[in-house]
Amino acid sequence: MSHPPAAVWKALTDPALHARWWAAGDIKPVVGHRFTLDMGTFGSQPCEVTAVEDERLLAYRFAEGTLDTTITWTLHPQGEGTLLVLTHAGFDLDSPMGRQAYAGMGKGWPHVLDRLDAALAETA
Repeated sequence: MSHPPAAVWKALTDPALHARWWAAGDIKPVVGHRFTLDMGTFGSQPCEVTAVEDERLLAYRFAEGTLDTTITWTLHPQGEGTLLVLTHAGFDLDSPMGRQAYAGMGKGWPHVLDRLDAALAETA
């Protein structure tokens, strides 16, 4: 991304910005913080922040009690921009719901990341 880590971090951790590119929810970069993300037709998904390194790493449990996956955002400064690495792990591929979510999110994440880049461009 052509945006500096501070801007990317803000988009990942500021509830108003987060709602613009992905889902509404009271996300905060505080380990132990519990929040929900409004996933539209998929409902409100409970989450809990598990790891924070300011402007470097944000990880949280996603869809606790159903998918029980972990989303990790890792930011690496790269020149004037940021290499953003997204890892969405922990899918139970032995369950129909886990397989469906894995397939759907695998196709959906590129669009979400495009919206993140567009939201950052608008706020730059």
